[in-house]
Amino acid sequence: MNGIIIKAISGFYYVSDGEKTYECKARGSFRSSGVSPLVGDRVELRETEDGKGVVTAVLPRKNLLSRPPVANIDKLFIISSYEKPAPNAYIIDKLTAIAEFKKIEPIIVFNKCDMGGFYSWERIYKTAGFKVFTVSAESGEGIDALKNELKDCVSAFTGNSGVGKSSILNVLFGDARLETGAVSDKLGRGRHTTRHTELFSLQGGFVADTPGFSSLENDCLDYEFKEGLVYSFRDLGRYADGCRFTSCTHTVEKGCNVIAAVKSGEISESRHQSYVALLEELKDLKPWNAPKRR
Repeated sequence: MNGIIIKAISGFYYVSDGEKTYECKARGSFRSSGVSPLVGDRVELRETEDGKGVVTAVLPRKNLLSRPPVANIDKLFIISSYEKPAPNAYIIDKLTAIAEFKKIEPIIVFNKCDMGGFYSWERIYKTAGFKVFTVSAESGEGIDALKNELKDCVSAFTGNSGVGKSSILNVLFGDARLETGAVSDKLGRGRHTTRHTELFSLQGGFVADTPGFSSLENDCLDYEFKEGLVYSFRDLGRYADGCRFTSCTHTVEKGCNVIAAVKSGEISESRHQSYVALLEELKDLKPWNAPKRR
């Protein structure tokens, strides 16, 4: 059988095949191979006589995050709010770049639209080529459209404290919270209190409830990320190959196609500023900072 690991605790893996969840142990050979099954992994399993199971193989991964430990995330919803805290372009852009590098689709969500508009922010990210949702967890505006985006995929939510991430999740789950026991309490807890990553079924897919993506950036900021950074900014990457020099850093060089696109308004100035700031942050990384990918 095939299934997806929805929870992992103390050496036990809980695998859903879409109809039933099996409590499994992993085959002993995993230890010698260096492969450690993670939440989100698509796996092969064998049912045992007691109705439990054994994970026999981990199928190839689309992506892998070490902190939080989760695999095969399809979409990362990046949440900002109208105020307290207001949107921060550098944080949004850094997270979109990391998501793109990890082959995760970044989706921008502006919450608390009942407090005011996000027109300039929406224009920046729609022009850059991202899906953008403007919602209010308080009034319910935009929530149905956001919920449809969760269909048939594995999603995770990230955002600074105070942006309303937990409020959005609680509204999205609605009555489905009752089907997963203490999900309501779990999603509404204070920061750093969720102890393990777990996937909860919603809209034919799964939503990850994790200890947080606060250390996601430290997991991804390596040499390979630095070398391909311009292509992790999808709007900049469209122009990068048209530069006069192959060694162009797309920061200040004459003849840079990216800079020309910024000056003409085809690329948002704030997006380019975020790229330059992140490149500066990564400047000291060397080839030996590139970890082995599993």
